[in-house]
Amino acid sequence: MQPPSFSLIDKQEHIETAARALKSIAHPLRLKILCVLGDQEACVQDIVDVVGTSQSNISQHLAILREKGVLVTRKDANRVFYRVGDERILQLIGMMREVFCGAT
Repeated sequence: MQPPSFSLIDKQEHIETAARALKSIAHPLRLKILCVLGDQEACVQDIVDVVGTSQSNISQHLAILREKGVLVTRKDANRVFYRVGDERILQLIGMMREVFCGAT
């Protein structure tokens, strides 16, 4: 019988999903975007206002996060709203903030 900690290793798709998510959030700006979003949704301009870089730069990083399945979108008229689409990513961000930033 395998220890419970090895159950993830048995499922290759879980390993690949985790690796994709970790790779996509490993960039400092993308991690900052995810921290800004948290469990809320925001449009590009809202994110630009908080993060403080250009809209085109934010849009490029949002596209990467969306392509990797980390973010999902909702359209409202001519605005696109982004949010974290996977509860596990929110848990990961929360743990990273707690460990690295002393936040709870």
